[in-house]
Amino acid sequence: MVVHPLINAAIFALVLAEVMSVRLPGMANDRFAYALYVSSGMLAWSLFAEVVTRCLTVFIDNGGTLKKLYFPRICLPLIVTGTALLNNVLMFGAIVAIFGVLGRPLPTSAVWVPLLMLLPLALGLGLGLLLGVLNVFARDIGQVVPVLLQLAFWFTPVIYMANMLPAYIRPALDLNPMASVVESYQNVMVAHVPPLWTSLAWTALLAAVLLATALLMFRRASPELVDAL
Repeated sequence: MVVHPLINAAIFALVLAEVMSVRLPGMANDRFAYALYVSSGMLAWSLFAEVVTRCLTVFIDNGGTLKKLYFPRICLPLIVTGTALLNNVLMFGAIVAIFGVLGRPLPTSAVWVPLLMLLPLALGLGLGLLLGVLNVFARDIGQVVPVLLQLAFWFTPVIYMANMLPAYIRPALDLNPMASVVESYQNVMVAHVPPLWTSLAWTALLAAVLLATALLMFRRASPELVDAL
């Protein structure tokens, strides 16, 4: 879970560095800047994607346990979320080490990273729990969500800057709540500027709404979960 996103970041950096570095402001003369930019974006995206993906099938994967033992079922998505957070913290430590090896220690603005982690975590848990409950009763959801996540990745400025997109695409990017989270990670870790607080406030509000909706649906569907499994 730690190595996979780092490898993806390395592949993007190796393949696209020569093309993208000359188009990203301030990166034309820095051979490592684009790799650090992508790594920062992957740190945010991988936490969100891992929580959603694992919560999507958490009840189905643990169907046998749910049938044999009685315990608070909400523990399952919470354990998955905690594991994803631990993996992301380890990944953050690996990225810090990579920054240091490349002679680019993290700026003081990176102190915001632990706080920023709460947003993809909450957003992923809200969306993942909602989809995880629905997936028990409609298994096709489990087939569709990975495809949608892949599409969402390319509509998130992980490997490019948002201002590089044509004007007619920007409104679609603005609807992506992870866009501001990823840009904020890149701001504090690479660009040495503060997070996008205004945009993050809307993302936090959406995460709260998703969490509330998911918990309400979970409470109402909980008695039927075992029977459906």
